[in-house]
Amino acid sequence: MNSKQVYQIRRSQRAKRARIVVTAEKVEVVAPLRMPERQIHQFMRAKLDWIESAKNKVQRHADTIASLAPELYQQGAMIPYLGKQYKLEIKLSQNRQIEIAFAGAFIANVPDSCYQSLTSAALSEEIRAALIIWMREAAGKLAAQTMGHYVPLYQLHPRSITIKTQKSRWGSCGIHNDINLNWLLILAPVEVFEYVVIHELCHIAQRNHSAAFWALVARYCHDYQQQRGWLKRHGSSLMLGL
Repeated sequence: MNSKQVYQIRRSQRAKRARIVVTAEKVEVVAPLRMPERQIHQFMRAKLDWIESAKNKVQRHADTIASLAPELYQQGAMIPYLGKQYKLEIKLSQNRQIEIAFAGAFIANVPDSCYQSLTSAALSEEIRAALIIWMREAAGKLAAQTMGHYVPLYQLHPRSITIKTQKSRWGSCGIHNDINLNWLLILAPVEVFEYVVIHELCHIAQRNHSAAFWALVARYCHDYQQQRGWLKRHGSSLMLGL
């Protein structure tokens, strides 16, 4: 590839052969641990036409994606959460900072001083930041609850569970059984959230996507194909975040 074609190389213990991942943010080649770098570059040069086609397709798709989030976080805005949309209510408070609560609607308790001094756009951004903090915490709680249910069933024990901000992955399971989950999953239906947790949990036993792996997933997630389908249809919108 020429100097204008920039791509990232990611080594994977699971990879049996090189594969290319094209997203709106990057081009990545996932390669086996022992594959020589020279061979990786040869592989990418041979796939140049395919990569350009895939990039164009991703761009066309990105142009049609609608964000689930509102343009402004103001009174009455609709906030995505667990596959549904909930109204945002703004209430003045004596707090020192914006605090978020949820009770059938999202309530942003905004300090009176902030409400008086900030522009609409600046206040919107402050509320958005507070919502992201709340959502990350909610994702952590739901992940712990979901793991608490499925770990005893599968008898597979992760070393740790971490909620992360990820631009192109919903979850991962490291070689030491550390599971990472994308906090944006809290915007998806709870069944989709649970599917991703089960998916990563099963990688503790099966470090691939073989028939044995999917059979393990299906043991307690009988409709996993439906949840995978939901992520394929709506995942791009979800990745836009709040």
